[in-house]
Amino acid sequence: MAISVETFFLAPGSQGTLQAQIQQMIAEGILSGRFRRGEKLPSSRKLASHLSVSRITVTLAYTELLANDYLSSRGRSGYFVSENAPVPPSFSPPKKREDTVDWTRALGRRFTGGVTPDKPKDWAKYRYPFVYGQTDPSLFDHANWRLCALQALGQKDFTALTSDYYDQDDPELVEFIARNTLPRRGIIARPEEILITLGAQNALWITAQILLTQRRTAAIENPCYHALRDILNQSRCHVEPIDVDTDGLDPAQIPPETDVIFTTPSHQCPTTATMPMSRRHALLDHARDIDALVVEDDYEFEMSFTDSPSPALKSLDTEGRVIYVGSFSKSLFPGLRLGYLVGSESFIREARALRASVLRHPPGHIQRTAAYFLSLGHYDALIRRIREALKTRRAIMQTAINQSGLDVACAGAFGGSSFWMQLQADRDSQDLADTLRNHDVLIEPGSSFFSGEQAPKHFYRLGYSSIPADRIPDGIARIASVLKSP
Repeated sequence: MAISVETFFLAPGSQGTLQAQIQQMIAEGILSGRFRRGEKLPSSRKLASHLSVSRITVTLAYTELLANDYLSSRGRSGYFVSENAPVPPSFSPPKKREDTVDWTRALGRRFTGGVTPDKPKDWAKYRYPFVYGQTDPSLFDHANWRLCALQALGQKDFTALTSDYYDQDDPELVEFIARNTLPRRGIIARPEEILITLGAQNALWITAQILLTQRRTAAIENPCYHALRDILNQSRCHVEPIDVDTDGLDPAQIPPETDVIFTTPSHQCPTTATMPMSRRHALLDHARDIDALVVEDDYEFEMSFTDSPSPALKSLDTEGRVIYVGSFSKSLFPGLRLGYLVGSESFIREARALRASVLRHPPGHIQRTAAYFLSLGHYDALIRRIREALKTRRAIMQTAINQSGLDVACAGAFGGSSFWMQLQADRDSQDLADTLRNHDVLIEPGSSFFSGEQAPKHFYRLGYSSIPADRIPDGIARIASVLKSP
């Protein structure tokens, strides 16, 4: 019995090359039991015509499946599902059973129920995704990243690919960060003062685990990065939210009993406010006076395009008081999960030991791929392209916002990739977000960024890193239209 050519179709938005998609489609058909042993597949010509792809693409897919014994070839008769092909297992999920364990009592610490909201996984299907922190595939340099990944898979880098570094990092990546990335922020650091992490959030977690206990106090910005608040709540330390203004965190409001101060001076998260130099010096002076450490999350410094970024707080530190958190996930792609910590050698030694006990080290192949991408100049070229795109989008968005009458609560002076917006005080941005989904628009409600049960609900964030420039005016118009409707 022959398998009908109509059985095959390529799902829109599928990942990978056409050849890989065809291989996966056929393999899944065999593994699911839809295609059975001995059944004849359509000829390469028919399947290519049906899928609107080249015949060589189908032939290469069939050849790979032959090599893996999913298919067999019978001379001029064509391709058949191999007699040695995997047989789909007879499996049905077991019925749910009731545990006798009292998990309410057994769980020593709860990590669920935090304030960090779930972001929509299907954001890309919306025509107007004003979401923050996602990658625009039209800007990313797929070709050179792939070449760097292949280079890192070569025999020359076999050790970097396969070795257990235990508590160490890829020396080439660390060297590039020390020699190129950090000096752009005015920071001079030795390799012993740098630790690679699985993104900025992992860096913040490591820092909190080392510096904070139930008896210590952390000062955070209000509003702030919600995942940081989850991390601090899990550490069970005392948390003091400090309201920010148009210049970011006000040092004068930080209580004297504070042990660790968390701040985002370059682009305050989420308001995008930039801390001026005078306040940066005041913050360091206040931290010295109360003998507190400062954790600087410099998550978006590469996205400064309207003016040159101010020097990092770490670059002004003469006492080793500042711990610096950086990330490549924002500038490359969020799924990379690659960041770094910079601090005094004593702190990094502890951070390295903690990381080693939890996850050893970030994968060597990812570190080496990133090192090649950075050192070969692809990263700088990508950043220039992203900056130009964001600069254009920001200008278009600013014009559209002005014309629509929407209210900007704060707009960072140096660029970034979002606007912090506000509604009338009696409006709820979550209700607005729910309504806008029906109009093909995504926005980010702002209440989860604030501390306390009485968090304001009339703020929201509009990101422009993931939406094409030509869609921005219509998207902003839709937001304004919904707000004006009764």
